[in-house]
Amino acid sequence: MTITQLEYIVGVDTHKSFAKAAVHCYVSQPALSMQVKKIEEELGIMIFDRSKKPVITTDIGEKVVKHARIILREAGRMSEIIKDQKNQMSGELRVGIIPTLSPYLLPLFVTHFIEKYPDVNLVFEELLTEEIIGKLNNDLLDVGILVTPINDKSIIEMPLFYEGFIVYGASGNPLMNKKQILVSDLNINEMWLLKKGHCFRLQTLNICSDHHPDDNRRIKFESGSLETLKRIVEGRFGYTLLPELAILDMDAERRKNIRSFKAPMPIREVSMITHRSFVKRSLIEALKEVIINSIPSGLKNKDRGTLIDLKAKQ
Repeated sequence: MTITQLEYIVGVDTHKSFAKAAVHCYVSQPALSMQVKKIEEELGIMIFDRSKKPVITTDIGEKVVKHARIILREAGRMSEIIKDQKNQMSGELRVGIIPTLSPYLLPLFVTHFIEKYPDVNLVFEELLTEEIIGKLNNDLLDVGILVTPINDKSIIEMPLFYEGFIVYGASGNPLMNKKQILVSDLNINEMWLLKKGHCFRLQTLNICSDHHPDDNRRIKFESGSLETLKRIVEGRFGYTLLPELAILDMDAERRKNIRSFKAPMPIREVSMITHRSFVKRSLIEALKEVIINSIPSGLKNKDRGTLIDLKAKQ
């Protein structure tokens, strides 16, 4: 049994398709299928049920694939040890990042990173939290940038900064008559929300826990983009909550419609996460350092607000 054969069975398990796995592994489908069949014959088991579309990994196959992933991680760590010893900062770093961070955080650090580490290729993928965790566990990402805590024993969390929540309202909205906002001033049924699946939506609901969304609202619109919600507010309708980084590039005119919460403000913890058996340690540490150095200093203070939980309140 070879490392290449293990890569093939992991590829089929990941993509649930022999054809897609072959493309990912840069090999012809017949060659990949033949090697997978050899492993099955050697072990005396069926790893994949080929009669199903998409391909299904059998119960015993799940155990084999799990150990194959562990072996491949350890094999990858060997090359990383050599690079560390030679002080080489090169290779590819695959990063998953949630949509409420990517348009605001990436511009702050990407240029600094590629200038400092020209031999490192950064590959970013915008994903929801659950998708990032799933891809980390399946070795399809090296690191994730999202909101924590996520309380997953398979994941290591490395806090980066603490981002506050800001009220952004249309001109003429009653909230804009206030200098500072109290949580009790908010009504979830008067607010524009992100759609389900976004952790920012869940935290917004937890901030406004005294109210429950009314499905019979006259106008109901939920977006997958904070930028869309901002544009609706700028069209002189309603208000929304924004993460602090989303207002950094606002001009003076739009800043007139920003209101802060009365202290302590609600904040969220933004972290890098990796699988517990992660490789590319030097690259990940380098990325962490560059991000922290690129963040406004005020966001590094955890004590300036109250952390909002990611768990749904009952």
